[in-house]
Amino acid sequence: MTLTTVPRYDRDAVDTVGDHAVVVGASMAGLLAGRVLADGFESVTVVERDSLPDEPTTRRGVPQGDHVHALQEAGRATLEDLFPGYSKELLSAGGLLVDTMSDFQHYEKGGFLADGETRMPMYSATRPLLEQVVRRRLAAIDSVTLRTECRQVDYLTNRDGTAVTGVELRDDGGRDEVAADLVVDATGRTSQTAAWLGDNGYESPTVDEVHIDIAYSTISAERPTGDHRAFFVPPDPPRTRGAGVFPVEDGHWVVTFAGVHGDHPPTDPAELRAFAATLPVPELAEIVDEQELTEADVAHYPFPSNRRRRFEALDRFPDGLVVTGDALCSFNPIYGQGMSVAALEALVLHHTLASAEDTGFGLRFFEAVEPIVDVPWSIAVGGDFEFPSTTGPKPRGTDLFNRYIARLMRQAHSDWRLREALVRVFMMETPPSTLLRPTTAWRVLKPTRSDVETLSTRPFASGHWGRP
Repeated sequence: MTLTTVPRYDRDAVDTVGDHAVVVGASMAGLLAGRVLADGFESVTVVERDSLPDEPTTRRGVPQGDHVHALQEAGRATLEDLFPGYSKELLSAGGLLVDTMSDFQHYEKGGFLADGETRMPMYSATRPLLEQVVRRRLAAIDSVTLRTECRQVDYLTNRDGTAVTGVELRDDGGRDEVAADLVVDATGRTSQTAAWLGDNGYESPTVDEVHIDIAYSTISAERPTGDHRAFFVPPDPPRTRGAGVFPVEDGHWVVTFAGVHGDHPPTDPAELRAFAATLPVPELAEIVDEQELTEADVAHYPFPSNRRRRFEALDRFPDGLVVTGDALCSFNPIYGQGMSVAALEALVLHHTLASAEDTGFGLRFFEAVEPIVDVPWSIAVGGDFEFPSTTGPKPRGTDLFNRYIARLMRQAHSDWRLREALVRVFMMETPPSTLLRPTTAWRVLKPTRSDVETLSTRPFASGHWGRP
């Protein structure tokens, strides 16, 4: 399920369903959950262990915040629905509007994908700015409170443990019990909900984990005025190194280098320049060599594995509790899906609130969100399984589909319509199945000159096959 297959946000669809909701974690997933809950509850409290600065700066709770982030169209359109005017406000705060089909240079399978004849706008900014604009809009809602520098230490439950009834919090003032009709866990990969279930008479969800052992090193470089180029050079077997360069606010480029299966980028600027020189796109080395670096330190972020907790497979789950964002499923960040997945999950939360059923809220949400997660999961782990060293549960048909996508990308070096179809899938507008439509499949599979040349060199074509 993607932007075109999930019903859009409809404020009038949700009636008041409770007095108070609590969201634990002011990540993008938590902020968006808080926004849709504000439609159905008299008051909403978003709890965050970090301080939340007024300026867009990286915080400890978002360790990946310094690195390149992409706001896919599925996420941007949903943010615009939830916060009308979000896109314009992001641009006013310094974000940029780039054309995915021309400004965005995608190198894969030995070449750049063709520039397109149609425009596909993408909004580019740092993760702190993308998040700050959302946080500012959420805080402006009268019924929403952001409670910072406060940590959840436990869930509160009813007497027989069948429902979560609130959270126990701790801050500098001590411990505090806060009642809630619904609690949303948006605490990310470090979520303790699965362990809590096992400690309180429930089955813990099984976990699908696909190991890619990738790490990121990021610097910020000055960007010439008017230069809106972006580069995406993902690791591509047998090459284990890659990079992403995005234009962002304040005249900067965010430059992120990546390496999979232990071939991690260094954390020293001089060594990072040498790393850049090993990549097949010389513009990346030129940027770090010729442009002044605006930060002395290199931000580094290791990501060992994609991880998906299968809450939807549970038979029992306490009422009054939901898990979302990276606490539910976290993907290899190189595919830039996290914020947009969080936005679509917020849409599912919105539609679950709009349903008339009173019980089984969490399980209904997990069932409805499973097909949302399936799409980015298949893209991320499918791409990771191009590397033989990747381990974990491989989705059925991955190898065959990877071969098809590899050919599609090679054809897209000269066919911009194939690039457009691929971009719409990556931006989570349309599902991967659209790449198999007959008109697209013909453009992918039709013979090329290289196919003919390959056939002509085979023994049977030259008259030697089977002869003495």
